[in-house]
Amino acid sequence: MKNLLILFFLSFASALPAAAQDWALEGFDPVGYIRQNQALPGRSDIATMWKGKVWHFASEENRARFEADPRTYTPVFDGYCPVELSKGRFLIGDPNYFVVIDHRIYLLRSRAAQREFSRDTGPILSRAHSVWQSR
Repeated sequence: MKNLLILFFLSFASALPAAAQDWALEGFDPVGYIRQNQALPGRSDIATMWKGKVWHFASEENRARFEADPRTYTPVFDGYCPVELSKGRFLIGDPNYFVVIDHRIYLLRSRAAQREFSRDTGPILSRAHSVWQSR
């Protein structure tokens, strides 16, 4: 019986990485970026499904805000890094590195990309929008 239980738990554990692939923002709370200007870890027990992804939240209030208007809380460029886009490269941003401009979330690839974006925001966004629209 003990071996059966171990086998059961091991088979379940192997499914966890696959389930995590369906997590939006690697489990960070999208509302936290805008409301608290922080990358807040979401809770697994406070989540909602939207556009085929599981979105996690730090509080019920944040989940309610998201469910009322999800597009407000989703990253621009579907989470692709605007610095990379401005160079013609489609590389997804890291949810740990972000900038909020006019209540919109931009995910960056790294701290260096975050600094570059902050120094040259207007031209980078202009080029990134051009690349994004021509895809």
